[in-house]
Parts: sequence; C-alpha cells; structure tokens
Amino acid sequence: MELCNYLAQMLPKDDVMKNNLDKLKEKADELEKEVELYREMIKKLPFSFTYNDPASGKQIIKNQESFSLIEGTAESESPAITSTLDIPFDQMEYFLAPILDLVQHHIVFIDAKGLVTLCNLQAAADLGVKRDEVVGRHIRELLGLPDSKINLLETLRTEKPIVNREVLDKNYGINNTQIIRDSNGELLRVVGTFQFLNGVKEAEKRGLAGRIAAGIAHEIRNPLTTVRGYLQLMHAESDEQTASLIKGLLIPEIDRANKIITDFLRIAKPLETPSEKLEIENFMVEYISKFLNSEALLYNISFDCTVAEEAKGCLINGNKEEFLQVFINLFSNSFQARTGSLKIVIEVIKKGSGLEIHFKDNGSGIKPSMISHVFDPFFTTKDDGTGLGLSVSKKIIENHGGNMSVSSESSGTIFTITLPILN
Repeated sequence: MELCNYLAQMLPKDDVMKNNLDKLKEKADELEKEVELYREMIKKLPFSFTYNDPASGKQIIKNQESFSLIEGTAESESPAITSTLDIPFDQMEYFLAPILDLVQHHIVFIDAKGLVTLCNLQAAADLGVKRDEVVGRHIRELLGLPDSKINLLETLRTEKPIVNREVLDKNYGINNTQIIRDSNGELLRVVGTFQFLNGVKEAEKRGLAGRIAAGIAHEIRNPLTTVRGYLQLMHAESDEQTASLIKGLLIPEIDRANKIITDFLRIAKPLETPSEKLEIENFMVEYISKFLNSEALLYNISFDCTVAEEAKGCLINGNKEEFLQVFINLFSNSFQARTGSLKIVIEVIKKGSGLEIHFKDNGSGIKPSMISHVFDPFFTTKDDGTGLGLSVSKKIIENHGGNMSVSSESSGTIFTITLPILN
C-alpha cells in the first residue's frame, strides 16, 4: 500500500499510468484486508501454537495473550506446527467421552485428588455402576479396593507410569497408566486403561471344568453302572424290606449321581444334537407355552407368553428338547424363588439381527453379591439343588450361537436369552 502511494507521487501523471496505479492500489487494499482478516482469525483461535516456515525463515507465535511474527527463527526443513490447547481440560474430556465410549477396554481419568473425572461406558458396565454416579467421586469408590492396591493412585503418588501390569484381584486383566501435564508441567490427570480379562478367566474355568468332568465320567460313571446292575440283581432276590430299600433309595440315588455327571458333562463338552429350523411364534406358543401352561396350572402360577409383531415369522436354528430344558430350568428357579402369588411372563422381541427372549418373574430376586455366580457350576442357594440347572441352560444357549444373561431386583428377576435369526 505504501509502495503504491510512493509510485503515484514519483511517476508521470498520464491517464494510463494513473488507471494502472489505481488498480494496483485497489488490489493492495484487498490484500491488506485479507491479511488483517487472517490476523484477527488467528487471534481468536482457542489454542496456542508456533508455526515455522522455512521458505521465508519466519516464525509465527500465537498464545492466549499475544500474536507475533518473528524473523529468521525458522530452522526446520519443512513447515511445522506445535499446538497447545488453552481450553480447560474438563472441556477436553467432554469431547473425548463419546469417542472413548467406543473403546472396549476400561478407560478412567482421575485428577490430582484421586477423583474420577472421566469413566467410559465399558468400565462402568463391567464394574456394575452408573457412570454419572461415579464421576466426581474418589477412584476407590469405583473400584472397591483399598488405596494401596489401586494402580492409578500409585502413579499419582510416584508420578511414574505403569506399563502392562497384570492385575490379579477380583477383576483380572492388564493395566496401564499415564500422566497428562499442562504446558507448565503441572499434573492435570492420571489416565488408566484396563484390559478386562474376566471372560478369559471364565473360559479357563470352564476348560478346567471340562477336564474335571472327563475324569469324573471315567472314574465314577462306570463303577456306578456296575453297582446299579448288582443292586437290580439283589432286588430280585431280596426280601420285601431289602427290596424296598434298594428300589426306593439306593437305585434312585445312583441315578441321581449319574444325572449330575451327565449334566456336568453337558456344560464342559458340547453334545452333537440334531437341530431344525424353528419359527419363533409357533415354537414359543405351541410348544414351550403349552408345556409351561400345564405346569403353571398345576402350581397355581400366573403365566403369559407374547411374541412381538416384528419377531413373528423369524426363524431360529435349534433343538426343541434342549430349548425346552432351558425353560423348564428357568421355570423351576422362579417357582423356588416365589414369595407369594407368582407371575411369570415370557416376552419375545426382535433386536437387530437377533431375537431376545425375556423370562420374567416377580419372585424374591437374587442378591447382588450372588448374581455374578448364578451360572457357575455347582453354585446353588438351595439345600437340595445341584447348582447345574442354570449352567446347563447357559451352555445350551451358547451352543446354539446365543447368549444368556440375568438382572435382578427385590421385585423379581429377568433372564435374557439372545439367539441369532436365520437369514
């Protein structure tokens, strides 16, 4: 702009030259306004940065208070930007939260006081808490552990990150921690990631159960069969009192032991059973419901089964008798948990590419301390129970490509069965 004014004064004042200078001045005005626009935009950016331009040998430095252009300080061979956010870190967490919710591992942030500032959905779900209730509270309340066993607090104390540490408490997995500092070196957050491996531990447990089951089958079943055979021979030749004892007590007890072994083997080793295509409405209403209705009438239980419209016509693959065993087991559990007038409802809905079957009752519910163990082999709260009914049921569903879960309150329990829909 100053150059244009200088030329206008020094050069001859003919019309052609004057027009050219006017155009040059107009263009310079436009460029100056554009440059000023960029300067104002850079000033308003909510973060600090340094820009090195090796072509001009200049450096732009922008921070929260000022904006400046420095000559002869760019040393890098290519343009480079180094940025530091000036916005509060809690706002950064607000934007990060929905992204971290997509991660399948646990991610937790704590501040310098040990308070949780961010907890992703996977961590909240696996730890059985509501995320909104733990944010702002101490990390020990989320993990339920003493401070000395919490790796995030160890990193907070020592300011040393933890790399791939195996955790062997009630939650099994691999833990990593890292520190986030501000531009002044002050500690802002300690970030913890946890690879939750309880599922792997459960798989190992089931593998062990399989090996135990094989040993049980080999070491016990054959002798039991031999003993049962001799008891049948003795029954035919015994007096009335002895025969009654054999038939009424000894043989039934041996048969009960054999059933326990058979059920345990079904948990450990999938059996090859014939399967067929089943239309869900016909299967649930005409097969499962008819059987359970007769049981409900016998024990004065209110029973209802509904199939949502969108689920009707959907096909699943499975063995009818095995599925029936699952529902009989669930029915039996509800009956044994009754506290008064028992009501059982089965609802079938379509969800995505699968079906969800909700088995609900209004019984006494399952205690929170026990709910994580209900599918464990031999876990039972009943004096005469084997603790295998729900384990067998879950295994049957898994063998059909589905899953089985449970939720419970004092007002009742819901078992949810998911099964894939055939294309």
